[in-house]
Amino acid sequence: MVGHAKRLDGIPPTIFSEMSALALRTGSVNLGQGFPDVDGPPGVVEQAVAALRGGRNQYAPGPGVPELRAAIARHQGRHYDLDLDPDSEVVVTTGATEGVAAAVLGLVDPGDEVVLLEPYYDSYPAMIAFAGGVRRPITLRAPDFRLDVTALQATVTDRTRVILLNTPHNPTGTVLTREELQAVADLAIERDLVVVTDEVYEHLTFDGHRHVPLCTLPGMWERTVTLSSAGKSFSLTGWKVGWATGPAQLMEAVLGAKQWLSFTSGSPLQPAIAHALDEEWHFYDELAASLQQRRDQLCAGLGALDVDLRVPEGTYFALTDVSRLGWRDGRDFCLALPERAGVVAIPAQGFCDDREAGQHLVRWAFCKETDVIAEGLRRLHAADLRA
Repeated sequence: MVGHAKRLDGIPPTIFSEMSALALRTGSVNLGQGFPDVDGPPGVVEQAVAALRGGRNQYAPGPGVPELRAAIARHQGRHYDLDLDPDSEVVVTTGATEGVAAAVLGLVDPGDEVVLLEPYYDSYPAMIAFAGGVRRPITLRAPDFRLDVTALQATVTDRTRVILLNTPHNPTGTVLTREELQAVADLAIERDLVVVTDEVYEHLTFDGHRHVPLCTLPGMWERTVTLSSAGKSFSLTGWKVGWATGPAQLMEAVLGAKQWLSFTSGSPLQPAIAHALDEEWHFYDELAASLQQRRDQLCAGLGALDVDLRVPEGTYFALTDVSRLGWRDGRDFCLALPERAGVVAIPAQGFCDDREAGQHLVRWAFCKETDVIAEGLRRLHAADLRA
């Protein structure tokens, strides 16, 4: 009987689809998957409508429409004092997920090692496997979930080709400090490595924590692929408009793979995102302030349960350790949660090679409306959550 290709061995279906389907099937409050309950700026949506009606419905250029590439370059200049050539140093992607895929496929040969932080976003190991690479994780450990620089240095070998970073980090909420990033930069320069940075939560940081793009550190522009997306910054996750930026030779590698993935997508959405970046960028400052309030709401409620809680520095997510509740692992807890409490969360153990470190970690999303969070917490507090 014909089955799947061997490259799919060991790559399970994404947990996000499984748990969101469970939420729909059980009518549970979905505090799992990271999508907002409310759309982003109406003016951006109207720009997309105008583009649809104005005939922007055929293939966009493979690297992206010129006005979006120019707007991305201006965004990088406005926020990070970077001077980009929009024609050679910007590539528009189908979300940051395709950006990760294109970067890994364009830079990693079979047998090359890729160092990444865990818990990791689940597309990272999948793409490394598709490229024939070997993943080498560095565990961000409770309770602080900081980068272990000594472990990083010990993990890089002569076979390492790429370091894959995510900051602000999903699911721990860690925002890497300039000192942590400098340790990565020093190692990348010393060992002649390329670094791919997933920065989709770049504008969603709290309590005075600030995102620092690795490419802004001395000597790192020429060896960094920076990925981001409009989905998180503008609460338009379903639009799947992302981008890669970096030096021309690395963008050639990204585009070389990306052209055989989607080639191009979202033609009428791209000029709308150009408008968002140029004219509505205040939105994500307001969003970050609102998310901080909702983070505090969720964390106050979770903190009253018998769990260990990490208050995040950024992103959409808070992480808890549910081991004191007596469950074998976080997956069993999350599978029982809809029936016990009418709530869905995401087990994070599948995002770790270190099974012990991730065994009881559960991720909760606070990118929901305050009444949704309140209802989810009410249900959790009314339920028996013990195994």
